[in-house]
Amino acid sequence: MVILKKPLSILAALMLVFTTTNVLASDTVDSTKVETNEVHADHVDHGETHGEEAKSSKEIVNEHIEHHLKDDYYFIFFSDEEEGKHYGFGLPVILLDNGLKVFSASEFHHGEKVVEKGGQFYKLYHSKVYKTDAEGTIQYDEHHHPTNERPLDFSITKNVFSLFLTAVLLFVMFTSLAKTYKTSHNNLPKGFNRVLEPLVIYVRDEIARPNIGEKKYKKFMPYLLTVFFLIWLLNLIGLTPLGINVTGNITVTLCLALFTFLITQFSANKDYWGHIFWMPGVPVPMKIVLMPIEVLGMFTKPFSLMIRLFANITAGHTVVMGLIAIVFLMKEQLSTGGAIGTSMALTLFISIIELLVAFLQAFIFTMLSSLFIGMAVQDHHHDEHHSVDELGDHDNAIV
Repeated sequence: MVILKKPLSILAALMLVFTTTNVLASDTVDSTKVETNEVHADHVDHGETHGEEAKSSKEIVNEHIEHHLKDDYYFIFFSDEEEGKHYGFGLPVILLDNGLKVFSASEFHHGEKVVEKGGQFYKLYHSKVYKTDAEGTIQYDEHHHPTNERPLDFSITKNVFSLFLTAVLLFVMFTSLAKTYKTSHNNLPKGFNRVLEPLVIYVRDEIARPNIGEKKYKKFMPYLLTVFFLIWLLNLIGLTPLGINVTGNITVTLCLALFTFLITQFSANKDYWGHIFWMPGVPVPMKIVLMPIEVLGMFTKPFSLMIRLFANITAGHTVVMGLIAIVFLMKEQLSTGGAIGTSMALTLFISIIELLVAFLQAFIFTMLSSLFIGMAVQDHHHDEHHSVDELGDHDNAIV
């Protein structure tokens, strides 16, 4: 078996970008204990909440779940709510606004402070960076949405960091597997490579070959392997306590679905386009009716890929976080030990299911991508007509 080099070159480029951005931010990134007020700025606007009633436990839990699902500029390992402190580190903020501005997100103190760089003032508000004044004023429209101007933001957020980390892991793993085949006399992988090889063979024999065909599947193996292992590793990282929800971000799933769409359309043959714009064997009036439906189908297929992955991963994270919240919601009805035991048991059960879902969603995305590509590149229609002609000649010969 040969590990193709194209996905490795793509991942190497991603690693280069990651290294460059880290060099730019290396003098400003720190790992510190960040002190904040008692209420997190992402959840409460301090200038707007004075005098309001205290929030219920359910409202607080819902806000924590929403915050977990969002992207963020911080990695928070644990918090001390009584002292109002969060323990973790801020990620590099990279802004393009009258020049390049690079600093650590910890300077925002979770939105409590305004950062001044190059004569410009910036405030972190609801996980987004806005331009403001020295007092940190945020202006709103009639729907209470911020109207402040936003700079071009190329920051290394949690999702971006996770994507770079996953790309590096894939590069290291598959480089090691490729070297094994070059150096080993019997082509048997060693160590962790013994785990990778069956998965690569599985993608090749159970996904690519049946759906694309024996003659053309090798051309698309780099993409299928990359997208399978990328989604799978991102899903597994999302199950860690770091609070990362990359594949539950619809922009990430949109990008993956867009790649499948572009590869499908640019690889399609004339039979594929013929069946979309002028379906053979169908009366002309029906061809006119079916053409817009087929064109719409070109876009609904990648749309389904995007929504399926986004919805399933987001739902899984929401359920896990909701079960953990049982400790806080039921502590008055049950003893502390009973609430913790119930929450941990249910969370463990759902987490095991999520391990299956992590693999299943990577499999489904790769399977459907290969199916769409196979529909675009196979010449099965000619083969069918040819088989029908041969069958007719055979019947005539018998008669």
